[in-house]
Amino acid sequence: MRINTWLMAVLLFLATTAGCGYSRPAAAVKSTITTLAPASMTAGGAAFALTVNGTLFASNSLVYWNGSARATTFGTASQLTGQITAADIATAGTATVTVFTPGGGYSGGTTSNGVSFTIN
Repeated sequence: MRINTWLMAVLLFLATTAGCGYSRPAAAVKSTITTLAPASMTAGGAAFALTVNGTLFASNSLVYWNGSARATTFGTASQLTGQITAADIATAGTATVTVFTPGGGYSGGTTSNGVSFTIN
């Protein structure tokens, strides 16, 4: 009788924990920027729309300019448009453009590769 009680306890434990729904979260998929259009602008110029071409963009993806989000329009999974201000290109130098895609569940989101934008 003692073995039967122990066996029942083990079987009950296995039945309630097996298939409990826990699984390791899948690795987050990152967007990739391939090109920017235009690729450069003249310092002191006017605000403009920056076309970001790449892969795996989502409707909630955001264009970032030197780490700050810019107003973004989703075109397709391979094209976004970010609004770059005149202040962003006021002086010569380079800016880094990335795409951040907020994630759900276990992921806070992913950031693409960075691409340099030249301000002449």
